[in-house]
Amino acid sequence: MDAPSRRFRLTLEYDGSGFAGWQQQPPGQRTVQGVLHEALAALPGRHSRVHAAGRTDTGVHALAMVAHVDSDTTIPADKFGLALDAHLPDDVAVLRVEPVPATFEAQYGCCYRRYLYRLQVVRDDRRGVALERRRVLAVHDRLDVRAMQEAAAHVQGRRDFAAFATRETRTTVRTVTLCQVRVAGREVHVHVAADGFLRTMVRTLVGTLLDVGTHRRSPSDVVDVLAARERRGAGKTVPAHGLYFVEAGYEPWDEAVSESRFPRGTSLPGP
Repeated sequence: MDAPSRRFRLTLEYDGSGFAGWQQQPPGQRTVQGVLHEALAALPGRHSRVHAAGRTDTGVHALAMVAHVDSDTTIPADKFGLALDAHLPDDVAVLRVEPVPATFEAQYGCCYRRYLYRLQVVRDDRRGVALERRRVLAVHDRLDVRAMQEAAAHVQGRRDFAAFATRETRTTVRTVTLCQVRVAGREVHVHVAADGFLRTMVRTLVGTLLDVGTHRRSPSDVVDVLAARERRGAGKTVPAHGLYFVEAGYEPWDEAVSESRFPRGTSLPGP
């Protein structure tokens, strides 16, 4: 008799530098989903496709990506993560595995997603430029962080984010529940949480905030950019390597709860 299938919730960390994003692509393209399927194929039993809370783009990292998979493996639940991790490359790690009801959906059950973008001003201090080149965006201008914080406040709420979208065919209205700019040691972090994201939305938002931080725009200009709903009115789309998926939330947004999962002192990749 076949073993009954079980659903597992996976929490994954990965360095996106060597991947063409999350979603499996044609042969020859290395993806996070692809290497997970290869690792599962090495384990006993039958396994479904791995479904993630978000489909990160090429070069985007994850500190805690949530995914689910169905499996009839005979490996005990408390050993399944270790077994899977043993067959994964060094740039993907299984942080946690939990048995969940068959109704759990990593993508469709997700109420919000949270991202982090890391910036480092290197004008006066170039430490880390070489070592962190794939994990943080080096900024060569000084930043007016207070102006960026003021601009970020205009982004929160239910808005039409067409100005921050690229090649988007879906509705462009989203609810941003968190948009904050924080100083973190030698870095400046942009935290964004929303009920959903458009293509390149976070990276274009960061590019627009950088324009504010370098006084190419005023904080109030962000209001006009959103109202115009034209991509050409927003800032440049910054590179993917500074972007991290940090949380998938399965309850309505609660900033205190989210902060407890991702406290301000959370350590980040790098030296």
